[in-house]
Amino acid sequence: MISPTHRREHGYAWPLSEPVAVLLLCLSLLISLVPVGAIARFLPIFSKPPMASAGPTRVVSKLIGPGSSNDTVSRWDVQGADLGSMFSYHGRVYMVFGDTIGRSATFPFSFRVPALQSDWRSNTMAWTDDSDPSDGLTLAGMISDRPGHAKELLASKKQVGIEQTVIPSYGVAVGDRMYLFYESIAKFEEPGEWVTNYSGIAYSDDGGHTWHDALSVTWPGESNFAQVAVVKQGGYVYLFGIPHGRFGSAELARVPRSRVLEMDAYRYWNGRSWVADASSAAVVVPAPVGELSVRWNSYLHKWIVMYLNDEENYIALRTSDCLVGPWSAPRVVATADQYPELYGPFMTPRWNDGPDVYFTMSMFGPYSVYLMHTRLEGIPKGSGPERCISP
Repeated sequence: MISPTHRREHGYAWPLSEPVAVLLLCLSLLISLVPVGAIARFLPIFSKPPMASAGPTRVVSKLIGPGSSNDTVSRWDVQGADLGSMFSYHGRVYMVFGDTIGRSATFPFSFRVPALQSDWRSNTMAWTDDSDPSDGLTLAGMISDRPGHAKELLASKKQVGIEQTVIPSYGVAVGDRMYLFYESIAKFEEPGEWVTNYSGIAYSDDGGHTWHDALSVTWPGESNFAQVAVVKQGGYVYLFGIPHGRFGSAELARVPRSRVLEMDAYRYWNGRSWVADASSAAVVVPAPVGELSVRWNSYLHKWIVMYLNDEENYIALRTSDCLVGPWSAPRVVATADQYPELYGPFMTPRWNDGPDVYFTMSMFGPYSVYLMHTRLEGIPKGSGPERCISP
């Protein structure tokens, strides 16, 4: 994936007209004559109020790459990877990574030049049998195509402008079948922006070793469901969808568990009901929303969504009594000042039923995935129905 650092104005000089320049000069002179205390009293009128924190956040462990707790370089030739969304399958937690690089990778990473990258795989997957994340997560294995080598699950052409990579946005298991929702990316552009060919679903009936592309279920590149977070609840699989890049809003869809591979079975929340027309879907989480995950927290008795706000460079957390919303104002989980080039907060499918929440988070500089911990503090508890979908 591309670095999340976002500065759209970088490299541009905006010329000022002479009257504007004179006005600014006069204003600066006037401000210099005003006592500092007087200025301070007026600052709250113009400044954005500080955002509440979700609670203290820390790194629990580095999961992959050199110096990690799992020695992924020598065990599976995984020097670097990102993302790490998770789902449960037959008692195990599976973790799906995006672009994965081998032991001889060149720093800094550049996926625009495949020749500079050693053993580039667009996606890989590991699993853990760990029962206690407080000291990190031990990866018991990775889906491999030969001893000591993590397998690319979904092939990509690795051609810029045609299909640069295939990113798995989220996985889910229904019965004995695994599903991976993925995004075919034509090319990466400015940081936090890319062009998507289409998004779709692949499935596996042998525990993730072999994957089949379900070409009957796809969304166009400009769809608001280019990337998804998946929630399995009741008889449905729910999708929180965002467009390509990291600056769109989130919308909500659902499909019966037994009909995941039937495009005409998907319905979209329009703010009042579930409809067949995807273009009628209502915004449930306002922009900007980057990679995201959604989980029920029984301690708060609320749903939690966690995502990257790439415009303000922080990981956000919102809560809601019901899946369709309304969602609370965002709270800050972690910032780029603390963790440079952070992105991809994916909450674990277990261990999140108390005030302690565990999630994976990527940082582009070291190009690695970290297990993170935050503690929910100062958030009012819900009182509505258990795992409410809509009011």
